[in-house]
Amino acid sequence: MSNTTENTFQAIISHAKEYGFVFPSSEIYDGLSAVYDYGPNGSELKKNIRDYWWKSMTQLHDNIVGIDAAIFMHPTTWKASGHVDNFSDPMIDNKDSQKRYRVDHLIEAKADQLREAGDNAGADAIITQMEQLLGADDFVGLKQLLTDNKIVCSVSGTGNWTEIRQFNLMFSTQLGSVAEESDTIYLRPETAQGIFVNFLNVQKTARMKIPFGIAQTGKAFRNEIVARQFIFRMREFEQMEMQFFVRPGTQMEWYNFWKEERMKWHMSLGLPADKFRFHNHVKLAHYADAALDIEFEFPFGFKELEGIHSRTDFDLKSHQEFSKKKQQYFDNDIDETTGKPFGNYIPYVVETSIGLDRMFLLILCNGYEEETITKEDGTTDSRTVLRIPAKIAPNKLAILPLVKKDGLPEIARQLMDDCKGSFKCFYEEKDAIGKRYRRQDAIGTPFCVTIDHQTKEDNMVTIRYRDSMKQERIALSEVKQLVLNAVS
Repeated sequence: MSNTTENTFQAIISHAKEYGFVFPSSEIYDGLSAVYDYGPNGSELKKNIRDYWWKSMTQLHDNIVGIDAAIFMHPTTWKASGHVDNFSDPMIDNKDSQKRYRVDHLIEAKADQLREAGDNAGADAIITQMEQLLGADDFVGLKQLLTDNKIVCSVSGTGNWTEIRQFNLMFSTQLGSVAEESDTIYLRPETAQGIFVNFLNVQKTARMKIPFGIAQTGKAFRNEIVARQFIFRMREFEQMEMQFFVRPGTQMEWYNFWKEERMKWHMSLGLPADKFRFHNHVKLAHYADAALDIEFEFPFGFKELEGIHSRTDFDLKSHQEFSKKKQQYFDNDIDETTGKPFGNYIPYVVETSIGLDRMFLLILCNGYEEETITKEDGTTDSRTVLRIPAKIAPNKLAILPLVKKDGLPEIARQLMDDCKGSFKCFYEEKDAIGKRYRRQDAIGTPFCVTIDHQTKEDNMVTIRYRDSMKQERIALSEVKQLVLNAVS
C-alpha cells in the first residue's frame, strides 16, 4: 500500500469512528484485537445492505427461500463438512519477534511491494509460485520461497523463521454445565452447513422444486492467525450466503448464471465497474469443481469480496454418510434421453457467499471523498462526503428548520412524522445550516430539506442533493415521493 492510499485508509477508519459507523470493541478496556462494534450509523448501513441482499435473493427470486440456523451445531456436522480435518491455514512464527504470520499474507505483502516498485511481472510470478505450492501443501517449498525472496518479519526485520505448520481456524467451546462431562462443540466458521443440514426440512415444508435456493445471513467465527485491515478480516463476522440446489450435470450452467447475477447486484448499487473483477481459483477446495472470487479494489488492493463456488454433491453426500439419513431428492421431470423421470439423486450445489462486513467496508471506501469546492466568489472550501448509494444510506432525508422558532420546527416535525414511516429520517435544528449540511455529507445522507420563513407563505422548501450540492425549491408535498423514488 502506498503512503497515499495508507493515509486514505487510515482517514476512512478515523471517519468511521468519529461519525458512529464502527468502534473498536470494548474500547474502554483498550479493545480486543480484530473485533469491532457497529455504531448508530454503522448498524443502520449494515442492516440496509443485509436487507437489500435479502430482498434481492428471497423476494425477487421466486425459487429461493430463507432460513436462520443456529450458531451452535452438532459437532459431527463439522467432521462431515471437512472443517475438523481441513479448515486450517499454514502459519509461521518469527523466532526473534515471537510474531505469528499467515504464510500467504507474508508472500502477498511482498508481491504488493514489488508492484509498488513497478515490478508487476515479479509480483505475478511470486503469487503463481505460492498458489502452486499451497495447492500441493508443499510447506518446505513455501519456506524456501520466503528465503529466496528475502521475506522478513516487519517487527524484528529478520528471516529467522520456524517451520511452517497448519493452524485450525475453528473456535471450540464446551456444551454442558460441567466441563469434564461436556462435549466439545464449535462456533460455526461458516453459515453454509446450517443450510445443508436443513435441506430436506426446507424442501418439504416450502414445497420447493429443483432448481431452488436457500438463503441465510448470520454470524460466523474464525480464529484468524493474523486479522488485519480494519473490518476486512475479523474473528467475528457476518456472511450472506445462498446455496442453490441443482440437477447433477447442470451445475456449470448455474455457476455461470450466478457469477453474472451477483455482479449485476453490485452494479445495481451504482458502484464503479472498473473496481470489480473476477478471479478464478487456482487451488480448488476439496468439495469444488469450479470456484471464483468477485474482487474489489480496496485502498489496499484487489481483494476477495464474494465467492461463487460449484460445490458438487460433496456436502449433502457427506452429511448423508455421517448422519445415515438420506439427503436425496426425487425429480419428477422427464429426462429426454430416457423418456423417464430423473428420479432420485443427491443434488449438486452452487454457492454464492459474500461477507457483509466486507461489503460494508467497500461502501465506505468507495464513498469516502475529501473534496475541495470552488465557490462562486472564487474562494475555496472543503468537505468530507460519503457518497453512499441512496438505497442503503443510514438516513435518507435530513429535515432542517432554519431557526428554532417562528413555527418552523412545527412544520419540520410534521414533515418528519409524514416521512418516518416510509424511510429513516434525521431531524436537527442546532447550528448554522452550512454546518448541518456538512455533518449530513459526512454520514452519507443523500437529501437535506430546509424549512425557512418563506415555507410558511408558499409551502415550498429547499432540497439539497448531497453529491452535487445543488439546491432547488420544491413543494413541501413533493418531498416524500422524491425521496421514495430515489431509494426504491
